[in-house]
Amino acid sequence: MDLRRKLPPKPPSTTTKQPSHRSHSPTPIPKASDALPLPLYLTNTFFFTLFFSVAYYLLHRWRDKIRSGTPLHVVTLTELSAIVLLIASFIYLLGFFGIDFVQSFISRENEQLNNDDHNVVSANNVLSDRRLVYDYGFDVTGDNDNDNDDDVIVKSVVSGEVNSYSLEASLGDCYRAAKIRRRAVERIVGREVLGLGFEGFDYESILGQCCEMPIGYVQVPVGVAGPLLLNGGEFMVPMATTEGCLVASTNRGCKAICLSGGATAILLKDGMTRAPVVRFATAERASQLKFYLEDGVNFDTLSVVFNKSSRFARLQNIQCSIAGKNLYIRFTCSTGDAMGMNMVSKGVQNVLDFLQNDFPDMDVIGISGNFCSDKKPAAVNWIEGRGKSVVCEAVITEEVVRKVLKTTVPALVELNMLKNLTGSAIAGSLGGFNAHAANIVSAVFIATGQDPAQNIESSHCITMMEAVNNGKDLHVSVTMPSIEVGTVGGGTQLASQSACLNLLGVKGACIESPGSNAQLLARIVAGSVLAGELSLMSAISAGQLVKSHMKYNRSSRDMSAIASKV
Repeated sequence: MDLRRKLPPKPPSTTTKQPSHRSHSPTPIPKASDALPLPLYLTNTFFFTLFFSVAYYLLHRWRDKIRSGTPLHVVTLTELSAIVLLIASFIYLLGFFGIDFVQSFISRENEQLNNDDHNVVSANNVLSDRRLVYDYGFDVTGDNDNDNDDDVIVKSVVSGEVNSYSLEASLGDCYRAAKIRRRAVERIVGREVLGLGFEGFDYESILGQCCEMPIGYVQVPVGVAGPLLLNGGEFMVPMATTEGCLVASTNRGCKAICLSGGATAILLKDGMTRAPVVRFATAERASQLKFYLEDGVNFDTLSVVFNKSSRFARLQNIQCSIAGKNLYIRFTCSTGDAMGMNMVSKGVQNVLDFLQNDFPDMDVIGISGNFCSDKKPAAVNWIEGRGKSVVCEAVITEEVVRKVLKTTVPALVELNMLKNLTGSAIAGSLGGFNAHAANIVSAVFIATGQDPAQNIESSHCITMMEAVNNGKDLHVSVTMPSIEVGTVGGGTQLASQSACLNLLGVKGACIESPGSNAQLLARIVAGSVLAGELSLMSAISAGQLVKSHMKYNRSSRDMSAIASKV
């Protein structure tokens, strides 16, 4: 198909110009179906149903007349209307299967003639098109006509005649749309993006879900730490990162945990939140809604309304906070194996629509009023929790601390108190009473297709260390109140991320026990953080941090030579 015919026509000019063969394209032959107000398949369905329904009705009526001896030419007003409808539907069907059928042959012949003419015109312009392509540094491969068409579209995107964001819908080919957009971006900025990955990616999988206007993908190496012995099971934890030593350090922590008998992770709470903000004319009126929402008698009714949004969404509680005449309503609900942001938002919208009946003066300012709180460090998440709240603990034996972690139990306990607890308090840290929980959370999130921005609240963590068993062994724990993960939806369905979830045994939704896969993933995140905290704190305690980073986190490549080639 000649895609250039989709370009908007240029305004007519009064000056006389030489005819441009490239601007001409065959005009589609109008069909009878083009004038229909509804899509063709709906119109056909309507007239098919009408024809057979009316025919059945008339046959039924005529049979009754024959049985009763009533003359067939005596018709009622209803029967007369049925006859008219029968004739009208028959005319339509005859026109569709007759006239449109003949038009298809005519259109086919005209299209063949137009294509022959287009091929002749394209041959005269190949040389100039190729010259433009080479001038911009693009490699022309594949079918010549397709390359020429792509180059025309690239020019149209650069000039603004065609919107970049509409390429997928216009072309019906996500790979080709990304390729054209990439070339257009290179022309606009005047620089190439040769190092940005492009081939070997399924662009269809991200359409309308993960990323808009793609021009390629970024390669992030994925390492694996483990086995992590957690709740009696062993897990090899995938970590996507560009920081040297991170995977190795977490792996050492996993080894220490495994040699000491493993770790235990307990799920404390599971509920995603969304908090709209509504406004009234007076604070008194806002208070009335607050009392209504917090009344247990009304909760069951609101739960039914909320839970209609999904078969997995289940409203757990409603928490309200007032600021003047503004009311912030924090809804918490379970979301199965999905992270659940969209699910809870739909449920909240259902409740707001329901409340509008009893509170017509309620003005909904926004579906989110930041009392949720999403993608921001917030005390409400630290105190109330959001997503999965998990605590994970392990007892590391004195021998493992000495041989594997290269430090001592008293040194770790003292460092944790002065660094993670006191130091964080002096800094005014909000949820950051740990060594580097965000490092592990981000790496696991990127590898498994989670929302990287939710690392902010998901990394809320307090690390505790204490000497046990007469001071010989080390009890270490991490408490993480707001791990926001899911095993379905978002980036989890992409091939690489899906593979990492499958490596952990938590891919997709759990049919037998909805929500258990996401809960297990949250436990694994907490266990990985425990391993990372244990190893980094040991490295700091033993004075190995700088030495290890200088050895393993420094590139040996000659960057000056690389820069000279760019």
